[in-house]
Amino acid sequence: MPGLENNLAVRRCLTFLTGLVECLCFAGAVFGWASLVYVLKTEGYFSNLCVNSTGVNSTQVLDCTGQDEQFSLVFTIASFMNNFLTLPSGFLFDRFGTTVSRIFGIFAYTTGTLTVAVSTPALSNLLFPALSFLAVGGILLLMTNMQVGNLFGSHRSTIITLYNGAFDSSSALFLVIKLLYESGVSLRASFFFLSGCSAIHLFRTFFLLPRHFIPYPLPDRYTYGITCGKLKAPSSEVVAKSNSESPAEETPLNKDAPVKQEKSFRECLLSWFFVWHLLWLSVIQLRHYMFIGTLYSMLHRLTAGEPTLVSQYINAFAITQLCGILCAPWNGLIMDRHKGKPRRPGESEQQADLRASVLSLFLTALQCLLFSVCASTSYLPLQYLTFILQVLNRSFLYGGNAAFISVAILASLW
Repeated sequence: MPGLENNLAVRRCLTFLTGLVECLCFAGAVFGWASLVYVLKTEGYFSNLCVNSTGVNSTQVLDCTGQDEQFSLVFTIASFMNNFLTLPSGFLFDRFGTTVSRIFGIFAYTTGTLTVAVSTPALSNLLFPALSFLAVGGILLLMTNMQVGNLFGSHRSTIITLYNGAFDSSSALFLVIKLLYESGVSLRASFFFLSGCSAIHLFRTFFLLPRHFIPYPLPDRYTYGITCGKLKAPSSEVVAKSNSESPAEETPLNKDAPVKQEKSFRECLLSWFFVWHLLWLSVIQLRHYMFIGTLYSMLHRLTAGEPTLVSQYINAFAITQLCGILCAPWNGLIMDRHKGKPRRPGESEQQADLRASVLSLFLTALQCLLFSVCASTSYLPLQYLTFILQVLNRSFLYGGNAAFISVAILASLW
C-alpha cells in the first residue's frame, strides 16, 4: 500500500506542476495582445489603413487610426468568442469529459498558432480567426485543468486560483515573442514553435489527466491516467478490491451517499443568485477587455507617438502580467482561511464556504474601482500603477470567480 500511495502522490504532483506550466505558458496568451500588436505593426499588418493627413503647421503626418481600430477589432472579436463559446465549451466538458474537451481545445489552439504563422501583411485578415481560435483553445485548457484542485482537498480553492493566476500570467508569452522578434527571431518561427508544443498538451491529456472528471470529494486511492493500471500495490487483495470497486478508469463516488434532488438547469440559469453574479462578472470583465484592447492606442496617445516610450510601457505592462501567478493565491488563501472558521449553528459546510467568499468578492470590486480610476487618468507615469492594479484585479477576478462558482454549485444548486 505505501508504494501505491507514493505512486499516486507523485502522479498528482506531476499533474499539478505540468498543469501549472500549461496555464502559465500557453492558455491565456491572447491577453498579451498589446505586445503582439507592436510586432504586427512593425511587420506592416493592416498598414493599408494608414493614410496621410495634415497635422499641426500644415505638416504631413501618417494617420494610422484605422489600423489601430482594426487591431482593436481583432481582439474584441477574439474576446467575444472566448466568452460566447464558454457555455458550449462547458457543455462539451460536462457531456464528453476531459479527453474529448482537451482534444478539441488543443485542435483550436494549434489551428490558431498555425494561422498566425502562415499569415502575412497581405493576409492580415487571418488574424481574426487566429486570435479567436487561440482564445477558445486557451479557455478549454484552463477549464480542464481547474479540476486538478479536487486532488488537493482543503487546498482546493488555492490551487484553482493559482491556475487562474497562471492563466493571467501567460499573457506575457507575447512579450517573449516580442523580445525574440527584436533579437532577430521571426514571428513565423515563434508561432511554428508554439504549434509544436501541442505535443505537450496531448501528452498530459492521455497520461496525466482522467478520461472523464476528477470527482470532489476525492475517493480513497483515486487513480487516473492511461497508465494507472500499471501501478503496483504490495497486496493483490487491495488490487482486487480496487478493481471490483472501480471497473472503469476512475474510482466512482461513494454510492452509499444520500441522493439529493438536483435543480433543473433552467432553474439554476434563471435564479437571481446566478443572474446577479453573471452581471457582476460581466461588467468587471468588460472593463478589462476594453483596457487590453485599447492599450496600444492609449499609450500611443499619451506618449505622443514616441516608439521607444510605447515599447517601454508595453514591456512594463507585459512584465506585470507575470505577477498574476503570484497574486492569485492570495485570494485562494483568503477563501481557504475563512472556510476553516467554525460554522454558525445550523449552517452547512457548503453554506459556510459560500459565506467565506464574500470578502473575496468585495476586494475584487474595490480593486476594479481603483484600477478604473487610474486607467481613466491621462497621466503617463500613473499607468505603472494602473498595470499593477489591473493584474491584481484580474487575478482576483478569475481565480476568485472560479473558486466561488465551484462553492456556489455545491451550496445553492441542491
